Amino acid sequence: MSNTARIRLLGAVSAVALAAGLGLVSGPAVAAAAPPLTNLAHLNSLLDQTTPAAVAGHTTYKIDSEPSITVPWVYANAQGDGTFTRVGGGNLDAATGHWGQGSFDADDVSRAAVVYVRDWKQTHSAAAKQKAYELLRSTAYFQTTTGPNAGNVVLWMQPDGSLNPSPTPVELPNPSDSGASYWLARSLWAFGEGYAAFKDADPRFASFLQQRIQLGVSALNREVLNSYGTYKVADGVRVPAWLIVDGADASAEALLGLSAYTGANPSDAAPRTAAKQLARGIALMSSGSSQTWPYGAILPWAQSRSMYHSWASQMPAALANASTTLHDKSLLAPAVTDSVNFTATQLAAGGPDNAWYPTAIDTTQIAYGADSRLQSLLAVAKASHGAGIQQLAGIEAAWYFGMNSSGKPTYDPATGVTFDGIQADGTVNRNSGAESTIHGLLSMLALDANPDVAKLAQSAAHVASRTGLTVAEAETASATTGTVVTPDSAWTGESQYSGGKYLSLSAGQTATIPLATASGAVSVQPVIFEPSGSTVKSTWSAGNQSLGTLTSSVGAQGITAVPGALLPQTLGGSTSARSVTVKVTQGTLVLDAVITRPLVERLTLTGTHATTQLAHSTSTKAETATMGAAKVSSTVRVYDANGLLVQTTQAKGVALVHLPVGGFAVATW
Repeated sequence: MSNTARIRLLGAVSAVALAAGLGLVSGPAVAAAAPPLTNLAHLNSLLDQTTPAAVAGHTTYKIDSEPSITVPWVYANAQGDGTFTRVGGGNLDAATGHWGQGSFDADDVSRAAVVYVRDWKQTHSAAAKQKAYELLRSTAYFQTTTGPNAGNVVLWMQPDGSLNPSPTPVELPNPSDSGASYWLARSLWAFGEGYAAFKDADPRFASFLQQRIQLGVSALNREVLNSYGTYKVADGVRVPAWLIVDGADASAEALLGLSAYTGANPSDAAPRTAAKQLARGIALMSSGSSQTWPYGAILPWAQSRSMYHSWASQMPAALANASTTLHDKSLLAPAVTDSVNFTATQLAAGGPDNAWYPTAIDTTQIAYGADSRLQSLLAVAKASHGAGIQQLAGIEAAWYFGMNSSGKPTYDPATGVTFDGIQADGTVNRNSGAESTIHGLLSMLALDANPDVAKLAQSAAHVASRTGLTVAEAETASATTGTVVTPDSAWTGESQYSGGKYLSLSAGQTATIPLATASGAVSVQPVIFEPSGSTVKSTWSAGNQSLGTLTSSVGAQGITAVPGALLPQTLGGSTSARSVTVKVTQGTLVLDAVITRPLVERLTLTGTHATTQLAHSTSTKAETATMGAAKVSSTVRVYDANGLLVQTTQAKGVALVHLPVGGFAVATW
């Protein structure tokens, strides 16, 4: 997904030891393995072959003797009889057979290669090894080998094998190999994992992949890492200037490959240095805390302080892997914070929504988002020895088995189909294109490799209850002397007004806003467009309780789309009131919404024979939480803010547990 698309959408512990930490195995023996979840049949059905004509700057391994390359169709539309029709991107020109974009793209070719590499290494399948070889050859063909753009990657290809560097609609950069890109990052991901896999199995092919990694790194050094150690400004905050397309997300996918390559070939200095530099940049995008936006998440885009998206959010996974490969423990801390604090908040609020801008604007959920979160949790759990984080992974993975707004599975192990997502209204998009299929399979491979996590994910995947972050629109004020404003566009270029409106309050004006919360104490976070170059002050109360004064302003605009930033601000203390009142004392307050977060966020999942409960503290002090259920025996585990086990309780009936600051508890029965 391009930067343009972003704006448009807008030592390791063993698996057995961790499983024992979850209480899913007892003693040294593991129960008989369940049938594997991974089924490559649908991805195989998306694969096609094409024979490109000779074109300057594009070639691949043994192209003279093996002129055809293997590529997956980008989309697959569901038919009424359960079959799928493969289609390309953009409009089809019936006369030429070409699509506005193309039928195959480098993003999906490279990520499909990762699927087959991982399946081969995990199952020792000769068929998967062959497909991995074929798709890595294809990934290399998209990479430009000569000229000023050497090392970069063309995104789109037509059915006849001709490249389409300037598609319709256009992607940036344009032409697509004229600069660093998501598709360069994903190609490095594939080359790195491919090299590590083939290093001993086929040294000659691995040597070819090494050359392509080095070529890609040379492009990174020329276009991105030449800015290493310098910074840009984003609405008053210093951000690293050396991220691929200003993205921690794109940089993370490149880092996955560079870490795999460096682990297999640590003496190759340039890729190792690139890995170190990208890792440092990604780590610097960590933001917030368990109490403040974005709740410890590693933000994906340096050009916005107000945006989080779940797709391509493998930043914690990349940092966890790099911390091990590069022997740099400092890289793990932001990954742990993201994995515990943000994951628990997102799960209690509704799951892996496509985008919070900063409120949950796009509540579509897709496999790319669910898989990105799952991969990160598993990688961080492994690197940190955090059994609690692995339990969160099991809860996250339940998305595939019904823990979503449709209440239905999004993956079918009988066919290998992963649906293209769950719409905001809870309906299932039953198409199954390459991206969804790929990320669904990456998740299933991860679950097959972690049967304890798979068991937790499948045993309880029905959402019985949720108590988490909620949003009250400012324009729903029950009483106000301000004005409701509907801007020409809700999208600011870096954030978005929820509901498409906001409430404008000048000095002296007030508003009382009903809170969209359940019972219990909550923290209150007004979402305010904070101006650049001026200051707005407002006082907040709930009944007779003062919640404090907010001073709203941000620094210089810098690289962001507009001056000012739409950001949640955290008021002091908590309240159980059902409404809050604001009075502006200086300037003009642009109030989009009011977020409330329970001091203890909760999620309960049920299944035919099992239940899983999650409780997470968002408080500034230790909190208590009830876990388990009446007349039921359960195992309750309490973890600290790093996901490390604090206490295990065998409860009979309801148990009262103490949650550390930022910590969480999981009960299973």
